[in-house]
Amino acid sequence: MISPLSRQLVSRARESRLTWPLLALLALLVANVIATPTFFNVRFQNGHLYGSLIDILKNGAPTLLIALGMTLVIATRGIDLSVGAVVAIAGAVACSSIATADDPSSPAAALVGMALALGLCAVLGLWNGFLVAVLGIQPIIATLVLMTAGRGIAMLITDGQIITVNNDSYARVGAGFWLLPVAILISMSVFVVVGLVTRRTALGMLIESVGINPEASRLAGVRSRTIIWTVYVFAAVCAGIAGLMISSNVRAADANNAGLWIEMDAILAVVIGGTSLAGGRYSLTGTLIGALIIQTLTTTVYTAGVAPEVTLVFKAVVVIAVCLLQSAKARAALGRLSRRSRSRPAAVTSRPAACARPGRDGAAERPEDPTAVPTQKASHS
Repeated sequence: MISPLSRQLVSRARESRLTWPLLALLALLVANVIATPTFFNVRFQNGHLYGSLIDILKNGAPTLLIALGMTLVIATRGIDLSVGAVVAIAGAVACSSIATADDPSSPAAALVGMALALGLCAVLGLWNGFLVAVLGIQPIIATLVLMTAGRGIAMLITDGQIITVNNDSYARVGAGFWLLPVAILISMSVFVVVGLVTRRTALGMLIESVGINPEASRLAGVRSRTIIWTVYVFAAVCAGIAGLMISSNVRAADANNAGLWIEMDAILAVVIGGTSLAGGRYSLTGTLIGALIIQTLTTTVYTAGVAPEVTLVFKAVVVIAVCLLQSAKARAALGRLSRRSRSRPAAVTSRPAACARPGRDGAAERPEDPTAVPTQKASHS
């Protein structure tokens, strides 16, 4: 017998939007363990932790940062397609500043370069927010402008060259260790801070109100323009930090390839996590799970020896499957199909009691009626 508490927990798990993403992440991890039995092994060497799980968290840190900013933007009924270009601009500004400094290997040069990069990213976020909040341009069009022009700006900053730097302080942002990789510590710190600010203050409720009904929020006294500006600036700063991680990890700025298509991964992570593109309620925990799914899927494809060009196809398949499982209509259709499959054998094997039976001459004979009065056949002389 199943207790009422167990039934209640099962019912809540079915209704939760995090159930299917968690199951998808678990399935990917199990597939990796089957392919590589040492997948879960974590070793401690030279004061650092190493292993496949650590690599997934480290490589997924930039995607998680951008997805956090994207979550708040989508919660206000917006979208930011320019984060990939902002990643390239941040790396280009930081590496160009360090390379042209008086002492390119000094910590001061790294700090100045990173400060300039993040400051410019904040300005770019203000620009996106101005187009959306003040001029009323559709977010997908407003951010498409910077998405298109941003790569060109990064190319102008680097003169179309790959700028390499040799600065240990800067390299620690993407490749350093404090027991765990610094990239993991930075991304998780931002995740905790955003969670506390949006869930322990009124900011999260204001963001949701703007996303559900901007006009009603404005009439209620909510400064919707300020909220929209804030989330776009935050998304741009998160993209800037991710750009610093990516460029410092390879000690170079590649304006053409840095952050390429990372905006798609961020949007997919947000959608997989259960945040609706229509705005309103959002889930930071779901975004974290979605980012882990995207990075684990990429690692799985590489481990299986599949060509990197096919990775996008596998991502599309997983995303479609998870989104369908999250859809209420899809789950209802699956429930109807399962009920039909269970009831079909009983319908086939059952036989009505009043069915016709063949007679001696092959014609159909009616069933006998117990209430009928027996009659005698007419005799022929």
